[in-house]
Amino acid sequence: MKILLIRPRPHKETIGLQHVMVCEPLELEYIAGNIDCSDVEVEIIDMILEKKTLEDFILKYQPDLVGMSGYITHVNVIKEYASKIKRVKDDCKIAVGGVHAEVMPQDFVDQNIDYIIEANGIKTFNRIIEALKGSFSPSDPMELEGTYRRGKKSLKENSFSYKIPDRSKVARYRDRYYYMFHNPCALIKTSFGCPYSCSFCFCKEITDGKYYTRSIDSVIEELRGIPEEEIYIVDDDFLFNRDRILEFCQKLKENDLKKKFLVYGRADFICKNEDIIKSFRDHGLRSVIVGLESYKEENLNKYNKKTSILENEQAIKILQKYGIEPYATLILDMDFSVADFKNLYTWLKNLDLTFVNLQPLTPLDGTEIYDAYKKDFIISKDEYEKWDLAHLVLQPQKMTIRRYYFEMIKLYYKITMRPKNVVKLIRKYGLREVLKLSVGSSRVTQQYFIKMIRGE
Repeated sequence: MKILLIRPRPHKETIGLQHVMVCEPLELEYIAGNIDCSDVEVEIIDMILEKKTLEDFILKYQPDLVGMSGYITHVNVIKEYASKIKRVKDDCKIAVGGVHAEVMPQDFVDQNIDYIIEANGIKTFNRIIEALKGSFSPSDPMELEGTYRRGKKSLKENSFSYKIPDRSKVARYRDRYYYMFHNPCALIKTSFGCPYSCSFCFCKEITDGKYYTRSIDSVIEELRGIPEEEIYIVDDDFLFNRDRILEFCQKLKENDLKKKFLVYGRADFICKNEDIIKSFRDHGLRSVIVGLESYKEENLNKYNKKTSILENEQAIKILQKYGIEPYATLILDMDFSVADFKNLYTWLKNLDLTFVNLQPLTPLDGTEIYDAYKKDFIISKDEYEKWDLAHLVLQPQKMTIRRYYFEMIKLYYKITMRPKNVVKLIRKYGLREVLKLSVGSSRVTQQYFIKMIRGE
């Protein structure tokens, strides 16, 4: 059996982080590394990096089964891919998975998609292979456990006992995978789900609110086989358990593993565990993505963030104290006025931040806040490519759409392009890397300017 695993290219309407980061398709590498059958040929194609057409690869590999994975922004892209694949090879079966399929599988229902994986992706993909090889024959292909079945719910696993990803399948792409200045960069996942309950968050819905971790020994084993020095730990929150982080640092030392880490972490943990942050810094912690979310207490309460403005400020100071780069993410509410944008700029400037990610409030389907906002959407749900946490999906209350985008762009550049920050980046990363990132950022800005002109 020939299996082709495909990571789709984002839709042209999606405001593209791929201009400043392209990370490896870890979920597809997990699938490739855990296929039970020995008599299969598996290839991974990364359409973000490929210049050939999808049809070229279908003709070349003649797959019996294609697996695709994506986010909400990929729904229409994946359906289009499925149509193209069937036109080239109509007997090819198509399976779709990923985080959006696990929460909103019905969005992928399409005449050209044979299987929608809503739970236990690795195990379910193997069951699809077994069914296609004739190991068993369900009366309806959509009746496989773990796939979307209208009116039924698949039980999700709450442990992860699978082999490590097969990174060799993307060997030809590896030197082009990066995240900002982390270049080249590899991904690793050490836990699943999120132990918190922020009302806007999609992550906790993927595991139905459950949180579970891999053993540190298994993580170390995987790290030993990763050649890249830069490691992006893509847990929804790696900075959660003191003892686990201390064990991780100890095992890094014992195995003489010298890596540089980028992780997600909450401000309240950082504030309460400065000693852990220092110890982790000494063992390779380089950058932390921190969800500050807002400079207003009332918004933090509305989002059920369970942090405070004071904790946000203290966390940034602690990271900076130990030379750890904070990547701050913020949610911009629709009640923002011009004065709010100015006040937010002053707050961010006083925090001496270099990197900020500004996201308009986006109530994704499947989250707690979706129903409260759905009557106010200014784009339709099936315009999936615009649900990228960058488009406005709600009408601003105190300014036009054009003005709101303008204020976002202005705020971003006032922070990141301050002369002080530019000089700092050049000294730290070199002119070449700064220019590369600047070109990518300008492409994102160009997309925003198009939105401003259109007023959409």
